[in-house]
This record gives sequence, C-alpha cells and structure tokens, in this order.
Amino acid sequence: MQAYEITEILNRPLSRELLARDLTRLAYVAQDGTPRTIPIIFAWNGAEIVMSTPKNAPKLAALRANPMVALTIDTESHPPKILLIRGRAELDYVDGIPDEYLQTTSTYEMTPEQRVEWEAEVRSLYVDGMVRIVVTPTWAKLIDFETTLPSAVEELVRRRAERPVPPSP
Repeated sequence: MQAYEITEILNRPLSRELLARDLTRLAYVAQDGTPRTIPIIFAWNGAEIVMSTPKNAPKLAALRANPMVALTIDTESHPPKILLIRGRAELDYVDGIPDEYLQTTSTYEMTPEQRVEWEAEVRSLYVDGMVRIVVTPTWAKLIDFETTLPSAVEELVRRRAERPVPPSP
C-alpha cells in the first residue's frame, strides 16, 4: 500500500473520529509463537499510533523479536465502524510518564482532585519509566458497512453483480 493511500484513508472524517478514541486492540505474536490481542490505550499524533506500557511488560520481548503488529479501532454499535491498521512497532524507552499516556488518560472522568491523586499514583507506580510503542501505519482499511466492506464481502458483492440475471417467470 502506498503512503498516499494510507494518508487518504486516515484523513477520512470517520477515520479521524476513530483515531480520536482512546482504546485500540493491539495484535502481535507472543514469544511462544501464538497470537495475542490486547486492549491498550493509544494516542494518534497525526502520523503515528503511540501506546505506553510498563518496562517489564511481556509484550516487549515479543515486539523486539517480531515488531509487526495489527491494530483495530472500532465502535460498539451496529453496524460497527472499524479502522484496521498494520505497521511495525518501534520501542522507545523513556524516563517518567510519556506525554501521550497522560494525554490519552485525560478523558477519564475524574474531578481535578482525583486527577492529581491519580497522576501521583501513576508516577509512583512507573518510577522506572515506561516504554512508548510507536507504530507508523504501513497499511490501513476503513470499514463502515455503508461505503466500505470487508474484502471478502466486497468480493461476494462483485461476484453477485457478475452473475447472469435469471429470466423473470
């Protein structure tokens, strides 16, 4: 997929709406060779998906061994709106708490006092810092079930259109 195609998909209004959400599902291959999919908060900075995790997270060894990942950002309503992204995870070890982590969690419903307490708790928990998992999209697909469909369904629609129409009785 060409960069301009990815940009066009990610700049669609629905894609931008989905990229403004705070939860994605990250799929990767674990150290034992089996697939994993985990929900994880993320931030979109206009070019990359940024997720944060503790420095001792098991997924880090798996991502170092095989950095290819897939992400799904979707809605809970039916029909779902789905943004699928593939890319390569780059690991960025940081001291302290990544700005993206605090930015993403700013949508949590808390009073200002609760927010101060929560941030203090987070800073005391991640005293050794965190790891930013940064994914630059290399492939993207938006599915809204109105103008775009999963590729298998698109193929069935195409095949149906190509079938001869039986004569009316």
